[in-house]
Amino acid sequence: MISWPRAWSCANRPLAAVILCGVLVTSLQGCVEMAIGTAVVGTLAATDRRTFGAQTEDKTITLKGETRVANLVGNGGHVNVASFNRRVLLTGEVRDDAMKAAVEREVGAIENVASIVNELEVLGNSSFASRSNDTLITGKVKASFVDARDLYANSIKVVTERGVVYLMGRVTQREGQMAGEVARGVSGVQKVVKVFEYISEDDLRQLSSAPESQQSRQ
Repeated sequence: MISWPRAWSCANRPLAAVILCGVLVTSLQGCVEMAIGTAVVGTLAATDRRTFGAQTEDKTITLKGETRVANLVGNGGHVNVASFNRRVLLTGEVRDDAMKAAVEREVGAIENVASIVNELEVLGNSSFASRSNDTLITGKVKASFVDARDLYANSIKVVTERGVVYLMGRVTQREGQMAGEVARGVSGVQKVVKVFEYISEDDLRQLSSAPESQQSRQ
């Protein structure tokens, strides 16, 4: 169990570092959450560039998508569903093009889904070792984002599938280019695919200066 002094120290570090702790030290995740409490979780949510409504809807979309896809695909595929600002990314493997299209239709029918990026491949299911390696790569990419200057790790969602890194989030063109370059420099990354929603530098300044209560109403 992490001591209270250490938990307090973690809570005062940059928010991106707190996220990284949760990714790289999975075995301590429950302990960290108990020590730091809901205050940090709430702060992380507030610094997200999505509205609170979009964050909640993304969680619901992901949960419903995973449930519906599991019922549809069964053992005939391995599909991951990621949602960011109501934009859904589908990755993984399916047995044929018909199943690929069926998964997209099923997820597209979920309430509040704005668009779908279908990156499913017609392949055999990836192995446990491959998925474990993908998890490791995701952690390394996030760690690299934390180390990069002028790059906010909490604004970018990282999804890795068979060594291919997908980057989601609301970023400026400058941030998107930087994030792609950083991710490509991580060992084990085969390819980087940007699935960003681009905003202007003016939009970023407004998001950075807007009060928390105002962002939640947007």
